[in-house]
Amino acid sequence: MSYLRPKFRHPELPKNKLGYTLDYYEGSLSTLCAGCGHDSISASVVQAAFEMDIEPHKLAKLSGIGCSSKTPAYFLSNSHGFNSVHGRMPSVATGAYLANRDLIYFGVSGDGDTASIGMGQFIHAVRRNLNMIYIVMNNGCYGLTKGQDSATADLGSKNKSGNTNPFESIDLASLALEMGAGFVAQSFSGDKRQLVPLIKAAMKHKGFAFINVISPCVTFNNNVGSTKSYDYVREHVEATSTIDFVPEMAEITTSHQEGTLQKVKMHDGSLINLHKLANDWDPMDRRSAMNAMQNAKEKGEILTGLLFLDESGNELHDILNTSDKPLNKMVESELCPGSEILKSINAGFR
Repeated sequence: MSYLRPKFRHPELPKNKLGYTLDYYEGSLSTLCAGCGHDSISASVVQAAFEMDIEPHKLAKLSGIGCSSKTPAYFLSNSHGFNSVHGRMPSVATGAYLANRDLIYFGVSGDGDTASIGMGQFIHAVRRNLNMIYIVMNNGCYGLTKGQDSATADLGSKNKSGNTNPFESIDLASLALEMGAGFVAQSFSGDKRQLVPLIKAAMKHKGFAFINVISPCVTFNNNVGSTKSYDYVREHVEATSTIDFVPEMAEITTSHQEGTLQKVKMHDGSLINLHKLANDWDPMDRRSAMNAMQNAKEKGEILTGLLFLDESGNELHDILNTSDKPLNKMVESELCPGSEILKSINAGFR
C-alpha cells in the first residue's frame, strides 16, 4: 500500500494570493484509523493555511508523541517540522522561537502528551506567553496503547472495555484560561465550519493561542457511555458564538441573526466577527469566560467557539527584551561581541 498522494491535480484548481493551490498545503496520506477525527483537524489546518496565504517555509510545525503527534506529517509538507519526545514539544518550541521569531510556530499535541507527561511543559508555555498556536487533539484516551483513559476522560465516562472512569478530568481550556492564555478556544473535529476560522484567528494572534479540539477515537473511545464519542459530543455541544474570521483588507461579510455582533480587532488590523449568543458571557473578560466554562460543565455541555481573547499581554520576546534579529541571521561579531563586553555584563551583576 502506498502512502504517497497522487501528483495529478485538476489544472483549474483555485489558487490563493501566493499562487498556490490547496494541495500545496497537504502532506502525506494519513495512516491513522479510517474516520479518525484527527484527520479532520489536519484538513482544517490545510484549509486555514491556504486561505490565510501562509508561505509554508515560514511555518514550523512541532509535536510530541501519540496519534495526534503523527499528524504534522499529514499537512503542510513544505513547512519545517520537528517531532520531539513525549510531552516535551513546548520546550522545543520555546527554544526554536527564541532563536528565530520570524517563523509561525504551530504545535500539535494530544491529551496524554499535554495533560499527563507534558503538563508542566504546557503550563510554562502558557505563562511565558510563547507566541505559537497550540492545538490539542483531545480524545480522552491513549490510542497508541489500546485505549486506556487519559487525564481528560470525564468522571463517569465509560471506555470500550466497559470500565467507568473514577477520576475527575483535567479541563485544558479552563487551565489555559487560569494560567493567563490570551487566546482560548474549543471546538469539535467534526465542525470544520467553526474550526477553520478559529485556526485562522489563532495564526494572527500575538502570544499563546490555545485550541482544545474534541476529536473522538473511532477505535477505542467511540462507544456508548463515552463522553468523547461522536454521538455524545454532537448531542452536548453548545456553541458560544457564530465565528467568521476576515483578514485585513478583505471584504467583511457576516450573517446577522439574533443577539449582538462584536468586532474584535487583531494586532494586524484584521477582524474576528463574533456573533454573541449568550448575554451573560463576555469573551473579553477572563472571569466571565471561566464562569461560562464551569456552567457548561455543570450542565454536561461542551462549550465550543472562541472562549476568551486578550490582546493586551506581551509575548515572550517582548518580556525578555530580546533582539529583533533572529540568531541565524546574526554575524559572529554580534553573537560573540568580545571579552570587554562580557566583563561589563558581569560587572552589572555585582
